[in-house]
Amino acid sequence: MVRAVWFSHSQRLGFGAFSLQGLSRFNATISIHIHLNNSPTSAPLFPQTHKEMVISALKSVSHKTQLLQIHAQILRTALIEHSYVSLQFLSRVALSGPLQDPTYSQRFFEQIDHPSVSHYNTMIRAFSMSHKPQKGLFLYRDMRIRGISPDPLSSTSAIKCCIKFLYLLGGVQVHCNVFKDGHQLDTLLLTAIMDLYSQCRKGDDACKVFDEMPRRDTVAWNVMISCCIRNKRTRDALSLFDVMQSESSRCEPDDVTCLLLLQACAHLNALEFGERIHGYIVDSGFGGAQNLSNSLISMYSRCGSLDKAYEVFRGMRSRSVVSWSAMISGLASNRHGREAIEAFEEMLRIGITPDDQTFTGILSACSYSGLVNEGMSFFERMGIEFGITPNIHHYGCMVDLLGRAGLLDKAYQLITSMVVEPDSTIWRTLLGACRIHRDVALGERVLGHLIELKAQEAGDYVLLLNIYSSADHWEKVAEVRKLMKDKAIQTTPGCSTIELKGVVHEFVVDDVSHPRKREIYEILDEINKQLKIAGYMVEPSSELHKIDDKEKGYALSHHSEKLAIAFGVLATPPGTKLRVANNQRICVDCHNFLKLFSEGYHGLVIEVPDLALRVGEIAVKSYCIWHPAKKVCPPVSNVIMPNDLLCIWSQEQLLSTTKI
Repeated sequence: MVRAVWFSHSQRLGFGAFSLQGLSRFNATISIHIHLNNSPTSAPLFPQTHKEMVISALKSVSHKTQLLQIHAQILRTALIEHSYVSLQFLSRVALSGPLQDPTYSQRFFEQIDHPSVSHYNTMIRAFSMSHKPQKGLFLYRDMRIRGISPDPLSSTSAIKCCIKFLYLLGGVQVHCNVFKDGHQLDTLLLTAIMDLYSQCRKGDDACKVFDEMPRRDTVAWNVMISCCIRNKRTRDALSLFDVMQSESSRCEPDDVTCLLLLQACAHLNALEFGERIHGYIVDSGFGGAQNLSNSLISMYSRCGSLDKAYEVFRGMRSRSVVSWSAMISGLASNRHGREAIEAFEEMLRIGITPDDQTFTGILSACSYSGLVNEGMSFFERMGIEFGITPNIHHYGCMVDLLGRAGLLDKAYQLITSMVVEPDSTIWRTLLGACRIHRDVALGERVLGHLIELKAQEAGDYVLLLNIYSSADHWEKVAEVRKLMKDKAIQTTPGCSTIELKGVVHEFVVDDVSHPRKREIYEILDEINKQLKIAGYMVEPSSELHKIDDKEKGYALSHHSEKLAIAFGVLATPPGTKLRVANNQRICVDCHNFLKLFSEGYHGLVIEVPDLALRVGEIAVKSYCIWHPAKKVCPPVSNVIMPNDLLCIWSQEQLLSTTKI
């Protein structure tokens, strides 16, 4: 009888027939002893022992066939109309790990004649974690149409469905219903709404929701910090660390808070604040968390403090491939290409298999250090030795490597032969190389590819302006400027930041907003005078307007990098290390200025983790070099940098200067 009933229902559910042979040992209470043969299919009464046995069997089920057998019993005995039993079964198939099946759970849900709000919540939550979040919103709408009032959990799951595919309009509609339903005081729900606005780049709306929350737990603060970072308000993210611990808030940061703030510190080059977060991690007992250690390695490396990055790495009890990749990338970004290769080989020696992120780091190391042959070798080993198919990031590293070496045609050929579709970043990397090597023809061709992708940005036109101006093609400079004006293309102002005593100071070109602006300009003028005595000459090609050299010199003298350095000299005593972060590529004139500044101005020495220097010039490093054999990191000085003329900066390049 059970077999016949199940077969009819299984056909309706789309599973087809299956054999019950081999299941006789699965919870004998399900197949015998529960009055199945004596109970009518539509029995309104459910023996307590029967319900308990079904629930017990659900908890111990481990295979899909066992789940289907229990389903048969539920249908045969009409337990599907028992809200608690049907909810337990639905939760098992909708939310339970390896047995999770959204299609099956939806068909089971449709068999329930009178689903409760809990049934709807289970299904909406299941779809919010699936690849079909739209179905969760359809169910949310359906329950309202059927007159079932959503509870805060219903709306929270519906918001998570909107987050899944960034459906802002749907989220706004759910937010409106929250007020109608009177759930505007639910912290979990408001946190989800705040997260939606944050991910949809509606930072102001997220802040408004946060301000209106009656109670804020750590999760809400973490979402707010993440919102600030995502919406380019990184300094505000750092300030929230103190606010959340203040007397008025009294909320303790957790490990997620620390992860987010370390990311913000790396973005702003805020080493002092990063050290403070490191101290909090140790004091709070989070020091053993591998993900936090990996983030600390990345943060210290990005801030040019490679010795501290290595100290964290060396102190880890266990190191995963992520840890090794972070250390290799740190060595790479600080221009220790050979040491990064040694670390890679050491990782292989102890039996850790590299992944795609590891190869991104090692290829970057070859690129930053001008190791063309080594980079080509690693690129080939990826597929042959480790079976890793190159992705867009690996190709980007190779294009950068070839571009830095002046092999522009070879870089172009590599892009056109890629097994994946080249993106705008790839073409933009090559365009930057064309600017440095003054290849006008290839630069125009590359910009054409960007236009085809409809991905051209203001910075791309600025690069083309640089290419034309360096070649004295002023008529083409005028054409590009007219094109930018006609298309209303607005450039992003260059911005440099410097952290002093935990406070991040921001400068733009010709900045007059700083309270010590008069002193800053006075000391910058003094620096300029002394550097000119030492041989500094303005690089006219860095100014993109056709004006005389004297006017160009004045226009170039107040770039944001120079203002930040001047403020650092003004505001700190001798021996203070200055770190300046820049949001755009550094111009050639600022490059030359900083080189002479490091060599001659009052004994100041510049430490440049990611800045390209010309052959023969010396950068004194205050950090350490990887030494796998000795397992130590000895200090290094007077390191001769490789021949590299590019100065292609990433989004957050780092400069460091030390006053002796």
